[in-house]
Amino acid sequence: MNKEKQLKFDLRYLEMARIWAQNSYCQRRQVGALVVKEGMIISDGYNGTPSGFENVCEDENNVTKPYVLHAEANAITKLARSNNNSEGATIYITASPCIECAKLIIQSGIKRVVYGEKYRLTDGVDLLERAGIEVVYLGE
Repeated sequence: MNKEKQLKFDLRYLEMARIWAQNSYCQRRQVGALVVKEGMIISDGYNGTPSGFENVCEDENNVTKPYVLHAEANAITKLARSNNNSEGATIYITASPCIECAKLIIQSGIKRVVYGEKYRLTDGVDLLERAGIEVVYLGE
Protein backbone atom coordinates (compact mmCIF):
# COMPACT_ATOMS: atom_id res chain seq x y z
CA MET A 1 0.00 0.00 0.00
CA ASN A 2 1.38 3.43 -0.84
CA LYS A 3 2.15 5.91 1.93
CA GLU A 4 -0.72 8.28 1.11
CA LYS A 5 -3.30 5.50 1.17
CA GLN A 6 -1.78 4.01 4.36
CA LEU A 7 -1.97 7.40 6.10
CA LYS A 8 -5.64 7.75 5.08
CA PHE A 9 -6.46 4.34 6.57
CA ASP A 10 -4.37 5.03 9.68
CA LEU A 11 -6.24 8.26 10.37
CA ARG A 12 -9.62 6.59 9.89
CA TYR A 13 -8.84 3.62 12.14
CA LEU A 14 -7.47 6.00 14.77
CA GLU A 15 -10.71 8.00 14.60
CA MET A 16 -12.66 4.76 15.05
CA ALA A 17 -10.53 3.96 18.11
CA ARG A 18 -11.44 7.40 19.52
CA ILE A 19 -15.12 6.64 19.03
CA TRP A 20 -14.66 3.21 20.64
CA ALA A 21 -12.97 4.88 23.65
CA GLN A 22 -16.30 6.53 24.42
CA ASN A 23 -17.53 3.12 25.65
CA SER A 24 -15.22 3.43 28.64
CA TYR A 25 -16.72 4.25 32.03
CA CYS A 26 -13.43 5.75 33.21
CA GLN A 27 -13.67 9.41 34.21
CA ARG A 28 -10.02 10.45 34.17
CA ARG A 29 -9.17 9.19 30.71
CA GLN A 30 -10.96 7.17 28.06
CA VAL A 31 -8.73 5.11 25.79
CA GLY A 32 -9.69 2.96 22.81
CA ALA A 33 -7.80 0.38 20.76
CA LEU A 34 -8.45 -1.49 17.53
CA VAL A 35 -6.40 -4.39 16.16
CA VAL A 36 -6.42 -4.51 12.36
CA LYS A 37 -5.05 -7.34 10.25
CA GLU A 38 -5.22 -7.61 6.48
CA GLY A 39 -7.68 -4.73 6.26
CA MET A 40 -10.10 -6.12 8.88
CA ILE A 41 -10.74 -5.10 12.45
CA ILE A 42 -10.12 -8.33 14.36
CA SER A 43 -10.39 -6.99 17.90
CA ASP A 44 -11.25 -3.91 19.91
CA GLY A 45 -10.89 -2.70 23.45
CA TYR A 46 -11.28 0.23 25.77
CA ASN A 47 -10.05 0.82 29.28
CA GLY A 48 -12.23 -0.43 32.08
CA THR A 49 -12.73 -2.95 34.83
CA PRO A 50 -12.63 -6.72 34.22
CA SER A 51 -15.82 -8.50 33.18
CA GLY A 52 -18.24 -8.89 36.05
CA PHE A 53 -16.84 -5.95 38.06
CA GLU A 54 -18.65 -2.67 38.68
CA ASN A 55 -18.10 -0.14 35.91
CA VAL A 56 -16.24 2.31 38.13
CA CYS A 57 -12.58 2.92 37.28
CA GLU A 58 -11.62 5.44 39.97
CA ASP A 59 -11.79 5.32 43.75
CA GLU A 60 -13.22 8.05 45.99
CA ASN A 61 -9.95 10.03 45.62
CA ASN A 62 -10.20 9.93 41.80
CA VAL A 63 -7.26 7.51 41.60
CA THR A 64 -7.53 4.76 38.98
CA LYS A 65 -8.17 1.39 40.61
CA PRO A 66 -5.23 -1.01 40.23
CA TYR A 67 -7.28 -3.67 38.45
CA VAL A 68 -8.48 -1.45 35.60
CA LEU A 69 -7.46 -2.93 32.26
CA HIS A 70 -5.94 -0.75 29.56
CA ALA A 71 -7.55 -0.64 26.12
CA GLU A 72 -4.65 -2.50 24.48
CA ALA A 73 -4.77 -5.27 27.09
CA ASN A 74 -8.51 -5.65 26.56
CA ALA A 75 -8.10 -5.87 22.77
CA ILE A 76 -5.23 -8.36 22.96
CA THR A 77 -6.86 -10.60 25.57
CA LYS A 78 -10.10 -10.54 23.59
CA LEU A 79 -8.11 -12.02 20.70
CA ALA A 80 -6.99 -14.86 22.97
CA ARG A 81 -10.65 -15.86 23.31
CA SER A 82 -11.26 -15.82 19.55
CA ASN A 83 -10.15 -17.89 16.58
CA ASN A 84 -8.01 -14.99 15.37
CA ASN A 85 -4.43 -14.01 16.11
CA SER A 86 -2.56 -10.73 15.95
CA GLU A 87 0.58 -11.93 14.19
CA GLY A 88 1.67 -9.12 11.84
CA ALA A 89 -1.27 -6.88 12.77
CA THR A 90 -1.46 -3.15 13.50
CA ILE A 91 -2.91 -1.79 16.74
CA TYR A 92 -4.47 1.67 16.75
CA ILE A 93 -4.54 3.28 20.19
CA THR A 94 -5.85 6.69 21.17
CA ALA A 95 -2.92 7.18 23.61
CA SER A 96 0.65 5.88 23.62
CA PRO A 97 1.03 2.52 25.36
CA CYS A 98 2.51 2.07 28.83
CA ILE A 99 5.39 -0.34 29.32
CA GLU A 100 3.09 -3.17 30.48
CA CYS A 101 0.93 -2.89 27.35
CA ALA A 102 4.06 -2.57 25.20
CA LYS A 103 5.18 -5.97 26.52
CA LEU A 104 1.80 -7.48 25.58
CA ILE A 105 2.01 -5.91 22.11
CA ILE A 106 5.48 -7.38 21.55
CA GLN A 107 4.45 -10.85 22.75
CA SER A 108 1.25 -10.83 20.67
CA GLY A 109 3.12 -10.51 17.37
CA ILE A 110 1.73 -7.07 16.49
CA LYS A 111 4.22 -5.40 14.15
CA ARG A 112 2.88 -1.86 13.98
CA VAL A 113 1.50 0.60 16.54
CA VAL A 114 -0.32 3.80 15.59
CA TYR A 115 -1.30 6.19 18.37
CA GLY A 116 -2.85 9.63 18.67
CA GLU A 117 -1.81 11.17 22.02
CA LYS A 118 1.53 11.18 23.78
CA TYR A 119 1.55 10.09 27.40
CA ARG A 120 4.01 11.73 29.82
CA LEU A 121 6.00 8.49 30.11
CA THR A 122 7.71 7.21 26.97
CA ASP A 123 9.01 3.87 28.26
CA GLY A 124 6.32 1.90 26.40
CA VAL A 125 7.09 3.50 23.03
CA ASP A 126 10.83 3.17 23.71
CA LEU A 127 10.45 -0.56 24.37
CA LEU A 128 8.38 -1.09 21.21
CA GLU A 129 11.01 0.65 19.11
CA ARG A 130 13.75 -1.39 20.76
CA ALA A 131 11.82 -4.54 19.77
CA GLY A 132 11.76 -3.42 16.13
CA ILE A 133 8.05 -2.63 16.05
CA GLU A 134 7.04 0.25 13.79
CA VAL A 135 5.60 3.04 15.91
CA VAL A 136 3.65 5.87 14.30
CA TYR A 137 2.46 8.99 16.14
CA LEU A 138 -0.45 10.75 14.44
CA GLY A 139 -1.25 13.47 16.92
CA GLU A 140 -2.72 16.89 16.35
